[in-house]
Amino acid sequence: MAPGADGPALLPGRPAPLGAHWDGHGVNFAVVSGDADAITLCLFDAGGKRETTQLPLHRSEPGVWHGYLPGAAAGLVYGLRAHGPWEPAQGLRFNAAKLLLDPYAREVVGQFHWGDPHFGHRLDDPAQADTQDNAALALKARVVDKAFDWGDDAAPHIPAADTVLYELHVRGFSRRNPAIEPALRGSYAGLAHPASIAHLQQLGVTSVSLLPVHFALDEQRLAQQGLRNYWGYNTLGFFCPDPRLASLHGGVSPRDEFRAMVRALHKAGIEVILDVVFNHTAEGDERGPTISFRGLDNVGYYRLSDGDRSRYDNYSGCGNTLDVRNPQVLRLVLDSLRFWVQDMHVDGFRFDLAPVLGRTDHGFARNSPFFMALAQDPVLCCVKRIAEPWDLGPGGYQSGGFPRGWMEWNDRYRDSMRRFWLGWQHQSGNGQAFGLRGDFALRLCGSSDMFQAQRRPPQASVNYVASHDGFSLRDLVSYNNRHNLANGEDNRDGHAQNLSYNCGFEGETDDPGILDLRARLQRALLACTLLSQGTPMLGAGAEQGQTQGGNNNPYNQDNETTWLDWPRADADLIAFTARLLELRRLALPFGPDWYSGHQDPLGLCDLCWMRADGRTMEQGDWHDSTGRTLACLIGRPGRARAPMLLLVNAGPTEEPFRLPGGVWQCLLDTRDARGSSRWHGQGDADLAVAAHSLQLLAAAGAGVTLKP
Repeated sequence: MAPGADGPALLPGRPAPLGAHWDGHGVNFAVVSGDADAITLCLFDAGGKRETTQLPLHRSEPGVWHGYLPGAAAGLVYGLRAHGPWEPAQGLRFNAAKLLLDPYAREVVGQFHWGDPHFGHRLDDPAQADTQDNAALALKARVVDKAFDWGDDAAPHIPAADTVLYELHVRGFSRRNPAIEPALRGSYAGLAHPASIAHLQQLGVTSVSLLPVHFALDEQRLAQQGLRNYWGYNTLGFFCPDPRLASLHGGVSPRDEFRAMVRALHKAGIEVILDVVFNHTAEGDERGPTISFRGLDNVGYYRLSDGDRSRYDNYSGCGNTLDVRNPQVLRLVLDSLRFWVQDMHVDGFRFDLAPVLGRTDHGFARNSPFFMALAQDPVLCCVKRIAEPWDLGPGGYQSGGFPRGWMEWNDRYRDSMRRFWLGWQHQSGNGQAFGLRGDFALRLCGSSDMFQAQRRPPQASVNYVASHDGFSLRDLVSYNNRHNLANGEDNRDGHAQNLSYNCGFEGETDDPGILDLRARLQRALLACTLLSQGTPMLGAGAEQGQTQGGNNNPYNQDNETTWLDWPRADADLIAFTARLLELRRLALPFGPDWYSGHQDPLGLCDLCWMRADGRTMEQGDWHDSTGRTLACLIGRPGRARAPMLLLVNAGPTEEPFRLPGGVWQCLLDTRDARGSSRWHGQGDADLAVAAHSLQLLAAAGAGVTLKP
């Protein structure tokens, strides 16, 4: 029970762990601020509207403020006030009139509505502190009870070679699924629903990669337009599941609904990967509000410009950059990651703009304190770590530059596959199509140029052609230009054109020829993505033929633009995708280790590239920009017990391929709507491969039997 104004004094308590923690007898509070003169703990009524008590926290070195409140319990609502100098030119922005959210808050109370009282500075004179008290309007934290019945929950621990990522938005995935009760759609509970899990299992994906679920805010500009930051890349609470993604059905808290979701997915053998945004916070640049970090310890949390400490380094493109060089920020990131693994049972992380985390005083370094701390941490070294390997700072493009043990989104794979399969219609000035076979083969086989020299395995490459960021797969083969007017930026946001494709007809059409072409291209891109060497990633909806109407930056579209259209899902494409993943699981055509191209004692190459006429590819063939066909003889597949043969025809006409000797069976033909084929026959003969398609064959004795 919270004390009143005449309640007991705050005991000194402990400086760790940071945040508010109930031990069954009372609550310990601890917060970092290196430059504050004093930190006050402010207690509120259960609704967070009325401030009842202010208690000064005790200080210990280095810069941790703490106190223990006997008799307090879970449910207590609190905030913080930081007292100290207001000197923006020195990076100091203390303003005790502003109630601050604990950076370690486990649950957030209230709704954030943009208004002048949330700004620490006067809007008419940013050099002056604003004296309006915002406590009644500010977000607060609630002390939580950590208890949860996990039952026999166990992490699936999917091996790297078997991992298939499925990137989804918690709300958009189930919001329109009629098989789920309306009260649960678009929530953690909706993702945990048997209908959702059945679809994931039908596909054969192993790991869901969730767009951000941390507590986030909508930018002021979006709020004024009546829009919201749907994707959620604007974090404020790094320890708190966003309540906007919870159904709250049955009175279950967002925290417990999230944990129940993880438990249900684990029971189905599916891992949970979180997209985490530790590169910036929702407080924005120097014109932004004072909500938490800025008011508590601006110098300690953010990278400030060397020439003007009233301004922020903006390596995120969102106004500010968290400074992981500082121990308190490194500690915040590691504490948050451990919380999500230990308390919430997640299985790994995808790090947004990950080079920010590796930035030292001299730029990005793969041996930075963050990477070293993660590698030695007994909890975090064992979970999946995936980097978005670029940020907006100097030297921010770091593809292939992360430490061993990390996977990376591979944009070179994305661009090469798009050029090879879609670029055949895009003519350069001399009439030649672009997209080299050599680049295609390099990406298909793990991008050795990026990872092998560092002794990183092919699984380090996260292969994808469409993600949340950009055109959906269907729109990729349907639109030349962006259609982003609904975003409120006069169609200026997102990439201007789909430079890898000229579809000949913009948007929807009834032309059967164009529809067939688009369907073939979708299947070819899916086949390459899911069969390539490396770690495949499928964007949710790609298997359903999901369209966003040509919007290639729908970050603020919380509506039918981004919600999966389950009633109109392409059943054939779903079955095709499931066949691909079954084929990957059973045969793993490209194995988990690097290929050398060398022959074994029997004269069989572990990997051999050939022209359509059966001859070995030569140097000139790799650089022939008009070549749209090639074949790959895989002498050492990952799981099949005999060689496999991939035949690729990205050109506009059917082409004959000369088969090696032996008996062959076709396991996949992307010309077919579901990828099936009954062809089998003798080698040393030609096999026709349709335009814009590929076939995967297995030699006799491969031992790969697919479901009908």
